[in-house]
Amino acid sequence: MGAELNTLENDLHAWELVPREDWMNVLPSSWAFRIKHFPDGLVKKFTSWFCVCGDLQKEDIDYFETWSPVFQWAMVRMMMILASSQHLVTAQSNVTAAFFHTEFAPNKHIYVHQPAAFHRGHNLVLKLKWSVYGLKQAPCYFFTFLKDHLESKDLGLKQSARDPCLFIGHDVVVVVYADDILFFIKDDNKIQHVIDTLKDRGIAICREGTAEGFLGVDIEHSTSQAGCPHITFRQKGLTACIITALALDSSLSMRLSTPDEVGPLPKDVYGVLASGNIDYPAVVGMLLYLSSHSCSDIAFAVQQVAQYTSKPTHWHELALVHIGHYLKGTKDEG
Repeated sequence: MGAELNTLENDLHAWELVPREDWMNVLPSSWAFRIKHFPDGLVKKFTSWFCVCGDLQKEDIDYFETWSPVFQWAMVRMMMILASSQHLVTAQSNVTAAFFHTEFAPNKHIYVHQPAAFHRGHNLVLKLKWSVYGLKQAPCYFFTFLKDHLESKDLGLKQSARDPCLFIGHDVVVVVYADDILFFIKDDNKIQHVIDTLKDRGIAICREGTAEGFLGVDIEHSTSQAGCPHITFRQKGLTACIITALALDSSLSMRLSTPDEVGPLPKDVYGVLASGNIDYPAVVGMLLYLSSHSCSDIAFAVQQVAQYTSKPTHWHELALVHIGHYLKGTKDEG
């Protein structure tokens, strides 16, 4: 937290302190903490962000445009397949304090309370010079900022008409997800050239290894007996969390042939309500992420149980546990 404050105040000069006036719409501030994990569940790093409570912003006064694109996982999967078949080098990078890279116009005024652990005098508030996390317009500002630099003459990338998060150059392909960036290229030196060019433009970007492990998805490359490249997507850490949340006995081994036991799941209007021992909505949320990223074989079964998150019955709970047993028996297969 101290390092974050030092970066914002002394390196980026993200704000200036001004006396509070009655007419100011001063937004609360807070800290957000997160533990990033590797696909196997081990801790990758601890991160913290200074955030503004953007839910109190007023439309057409504090912000206007807010839209920012999010990539499609199918496109990332396609790029991984191309990388394997064409022997491309992959790299993953992260932009530090991403949303603080865009400066407000002189006529934009946003005032924020001083955050915890930051005391610079009474009756003083922060007048933001740069966009920060939590502001409704922050993702839009940063993506536009990054897009302009990627499409500059120095890099020569062009935004795809099919996916706005995909940028294609003569010998490099770039995928953008918020403050994470994936590179696909034949020559590793070209990736470093792109990263160094972005650094020269004032973007605090750092390389974090290959694309394997992107967004918690472990990607394993192998070759089939016929000599064809084979890719396996796994999320062992998330699968283990689901098994734990369902309280499945680790000593019991039950391999099921299908995640769906009865076909379409009925409403069970007059059935007994779920016991409440399982956090049904939380488990369904994890299953939705798992099915869309690495385990497409459970997609139908997850769609069925996801329909009843507001008022699940014991029958729906049993269907959820059935999916858990299936995952437990196939967790190493991807």
